[in-house]
Amino acid sequence: MTTLLERSIEYLKGVGPKKADLLKKELSIFTFQDLLMHFPYRYVDKTKFHKIRELAPDSGDVQLRGILRRISAMGEGAKKRLVGRFRDETGVIELVWFRGVYYLENSLTVGAEYVVFGRVNSFGNRLNIPHPEMEEVTPENTVSAQTFAPVYPSTEKLNTKGLDAKGRRKIMQVLFEKITPADLPENLPEYLIKKFHFSSRYKALKDIHFPKSQRDLDNATNRLKFEELFFLQLRLLQLKQRRKGAIKGFVFGKVGDNFNRFFKEKLPFELTGAQKRVIKEIRKDLGSGVQMNRLLQGDVGSGKTMVGLMCMLIALDNGYQACMMAPTEILAQQHFQSITEYVEGLGINVDFLSGSVKGKKRRGAILEKLASGETHIIIGTHALLEDPVVFKNLGLAITDEQHRFGVKQRARLWKKSSPYPPHVLVMTATPIPRTLAMTLYGDLDVSVIDELPPGRKPVTTVHRTENHRLRVFGFMKEEIAKGRQIYVVYPLIEESATLDLKNLEEGYEAISREFPLPEYAISILHGRMKSKDKDFEMARFVNGETQIMVATTVIEVGVNVPNASVMIIENTERFGLSQLHQLRGRVGRGAEQSFCILMSSFKLSNEGRERIQTMVRTTNGFEIAEADLRLRGPGNIEGTQQSGILNLKIADLARDGKILQNAREIAMRILDKDPKLEHPLNIPLRVYLEKNGQKFKGWSLIS
Repeated sequence: MTTLLERSIEYLKGVGPKKADLLKKELSIFTFQDLLMHFPYRYVDKTKFHKIRELAPDSGDVQLRGILRRISAMGEGAKKRLVGRFRDETGVIELVWFRGVYYLENSLTVGAEYVVFGRVNSFGNRLNIPHPEMEEVTPENTVSAQTFAPVYPSTEKLNTKGLDAKGRRKIMQVLFEKITPADLPENLPEYLIKKFHFSSRYKALKDIHFPKSQRDLDNATNRLKFEELFFLQLRLLQLKQRRKGAIKGFVFGKVGDNFNRFFKEKLPFELTGAQKRVIKEIRKDLGSGVQMNRLLQGDVGSGKTMVGLMCMLIALDNGYQACMMAPTEILAQQHFQSITEYVEGLGINVDFLSGSVKGKKRRGAILEKLASGETHIIIGTHALLEDPVVFKNLGLAITDEQHRFGVKQRARLWKKSSPYPPHVLVMTATPIPRTLAMTLYGDLDVSVIDELPPGRKPVTTVHRTENHRLRVFGFMKEEIAKGRQIYVVYPLIEESATLDLKNLEEGYEAISREFPLPEYAISILHGRMKSKDKDFEMARFVNGETQIMVATTVIEVGVNVPNASVMIIENTERFGLSQLHQLRGRVGRGAEQSFCILMSSFKLSNEGRERIQTMVRTTNGFEIAEADLRLRGPGNIEGTQQSGILNLKIADLARDGKILQNAREIAMRILDKDPKLEHPLNIPLRVYLEKNGQKFKGWSLIS
C-alpha cells in the first residue's frame, strides 16, 4: 500500500499532470517525498513590514502593506508594461510589471488592500518595485507577517508555468496541510535526539520550509545536516564492517627474500617515516585473512610507487603474482621501466601489457608466461582486464589514479583470482580533503603519505600577466642554456575544445618564432593527436631531443622527466586548483630548483585571484584540496562526479566538516556496541536504513 509520501506529485492539489511532468523533468520531483526533501536555498525575511517613506534604492527585499490606488497599461507591443500606484500612510511607490500585463490588469483590484513583496529599484530618481509578489488582504486571508519565506532552486520553464517562488510556496503549504507527524516517524533514536536537543523530525522538516524565526531555522538545519551525514556514515561503516566479515583474503604471512634483499641491496634511498608507516599498515592488512581494500593518498613525488613495489614483493614472497594498472600507456610504461630497474638482479620477472603490444606471438608469449606463473609482476593499462588475460595466482592488484577507471572495469579484476579476490591497493596523487575522503571512501581504509623524500626542493611558484611575456621568454632561454627542459600547458575544456586548440596552435607558433630551429626544438602534444604521434612527441621530450613541450592537460598525469624544471601554465584562471597542483607536480622531480609560472590575463575574478594566490602561497596538496573544495564544491573535484554519494540535499562538505566528523564518530560507537542494530533503542536506525539502503553507494565493493 502506498503511503502518503510515496504518492505521485500530480495528485497534490494545485499541481496536476502538466505541472507534475515539468517538476519531474526539471527537478526530478516525482513524489510527495521528493517535494518535501527539495529544500530552499535561501529565505526572505517576511517577519516585518516596512514603511514607504523609509525606503531607499539599496533597501533590498522589502514587504509593504497598503492600498493599490491605480493601475494603467503603458507602451505598445514588446515595450508594453503595467504601472501601479501603491500607497500606505507614509507615502506612495510605483509597482511595475513587464510580463503578464493582460493577466495582471484583470486580476488586480484597484482600491483593495495588499501585501506587496519585492526588491526596491530606482529609475529617473523615483523608487519602484519591479514584478512584486502581491497578496490581497481579505477577511479570510489576514496575511500576518510571521515567516522567513522560502526560495527554491528553479528554472525558467518552471517560472513561466506558475511554479515560481510564490507558486512553489503554495504547493509546499498544501503539502504541509496533508502531512501529520505520523507520516514522518523518527529515524534517530531517542537518546540522540535528547543528547543534541534536536527538534522532532516533523518539526525540523516543517521549519526548514517555513521557519517562524532564525532560531527555528538554525535548529532545523542542524538536525537535518546531522541526519544526512550520520546515515551516510552509518551505511558506509556498515559496508566496511560487512566486507571485513564476509570477504576473505589470501594470507600473506611472511616477509621473505624478495622484500629483504630489495630493502638491503637495491633500495635507492632511505624510506621516509610516512612510507614506513604506510607499509606497516598494508602489511597488517595483508596478513589478516581479510581482503585488503586500501586507498593510498600521496602528493605528487611522495613515493607511492616505491610503497606499491614493496607491497608487490610481499605478495611474491608468499607465492602470489601482482599487477599494477595505470590509466595511460605513457604512465604504465614509466612504471614498468622504473620497477624493472629497481628489481634488476633479484630474479624477478616483470612484464608489460597494453593495447599497443601487437602481434599474436608476442602477445601470446606474455599471456602464456602470466598463466604459467613465470611472470611475477605485470604492469599495464586496462588491457590487463581483458578476458584472455589469465593469472596463475593473482594476490595483489594495484591501480594508479583509480578514478580514471570505470567501476565495471575495476570489478573485473576481482574475477581474475580464486578462491578469494586479490588484495586491492588504490593509489592516487589527487589530494582529497579529509571530509571528502571520509565520505567518498568512508568504507575503505585510507593511508596517507604526507611527507616528501629528503632532497626534494619545493617548486618556486610565481604569477605573471601578459605584459611580462618577454621577461618569461628571457627566463626560458636562461633555463634552456643550463640544459633544462620546459613545459608550456594550455587549458582544454570540452565545451570550447576548438577555441582551446586554436590557442594552443597560436601559442606554439609564437614560441616557435621566439625559439627557432635549429637552436631550439619544440614538441607539441594534444588529445586529438593519434596515440602513436603522442607517444613519438613525448618520447622526443623524455629523451631530451626537444627542449620545450607545448601541450594541453594530457601531460597532467604521471610523466616523469627529471630534467624538466619549468612549468608554464597559460590561462591559469581557467584551471581548477587541484588540476593546477597536478600540473605543477610534473616539475621538481630532479635535484635542481624548479619553477612554476602561472600566466593569466590582468583582469581576474575574485575566485580566480584566490586560486592563483593559494598556488603561490603553498605546495601542500591537502591544503590546496581544502581550498578547492571550499571554492568549487565537491562535485567538481576530480574523481567525485561518478559518485552518487555526493548528492547531498542539505549538508555541505566544505562547511560542515565538524558535523561530519561528529556523525562518523557516533556511527562508529553505535556499530561497535550493536553491529547489527538489533538493540530496541536502535530499531529506528535499522528500519530507516532498510527502507533507504539503495540510496547509499559504497566504494569498497567496486575498487
